[in-house]
Amino acid sequence: MSQQSKPNFSLEFFPPKTPEGAEKLRVARAKLAELHPAYFSVTFGAGGSTQKGTLETVLEIRREGHEAAPHLSCMGSSLDSLRTILHAYKSHGIKRIVALRGDMPSGHGPGGFSSGEFRYASELVEFIRAETGDWFHIDVAAYPEMHPQARSPQDDLQHFVHKVKAGANSAITQYFYNADAYFRFVDDAAKAGVSVPIVAGIMPITNYSQLMRFSDMCGAEIPRWVRIKLASFGDDSASIRAFGLDVVCGLCERLLAGGAPGLHFYTLNQAVATTAICKRLNLDRA
Repeated sequence: MSQQSKPNFSLEFFPPKTPEGAEKLRVARAKLAELHPAYFSVTFGAGGSTQKGTLETVLEIRREGHEAAPHLSCMGSSLDSLRTILHAYKSHGIKRIVALRGDMPSGHGPGGFSSGEFRYASELVEFIRAETGDWFHIDVAAYPEMHPQARSPQDDLQHFVHKVKAGANSAITQYFYNADAYFRFVDDAAKAGVSVPIVAGIMPITNYSQLMRFSDMCGAEIPRWVRIKLASFGDDSASIRAFGLDVVCGLCERLLAGGAPGLHFYTLNQAVATTAICKRLNLDRA
């Protein structure tokens, strides 16, 4: 496993859609900033629906003195719009970007929505390199349990290899709760010639129904024993959070002990759960 020796961690937000949401995110971000993450990333809506919000949130993070990495999706985007976005980020001194294929907006089938200039994230990575050279550190997505739309694990791995060969510097995985799936994916990627760091994506557990809904959409497997235990708590949110903290911290400990180069937390714009995990793992003092 050719992974970095010193783990770091990063935190992900989504752009708020209301003034109230923006203020809540500022409060959560101030709390999370006390953990000294390597950077904050900001997602990009389906079909570019939150493009303006992504830029505004990234620039606000930068003004607060933190590193920020905007997500960029090629789904539904023209070459001109992508070029404009890239040069806007470059002009503001943004040095890191998360390049994704992205999802179609909800309610749009394959025949009712223009997918844009590119079909794959590897093409977007090639475009970023052609437009901006080595200016950006480019992260791409990885799927230890297979992308839900992939034809097979082998096909999915080849798509990942293509993204790396196109010029990606590192990768962030979809969240998972099966450490063996992550280690197997890293080993398979290494055998396929991938040597870039593959950071583990981590989703804190705070709400059972929300977790199940997210996991059904993205294809992340919830181990049967975890599902049964969470379901048994019913509406006891305190017990769900306490159990979730134990499960996720145990996963992170195993990942770091096994050589994962870092952890990327999907915060859902909340501070409490991610802060508790990082403090238990002593990441705030790493």
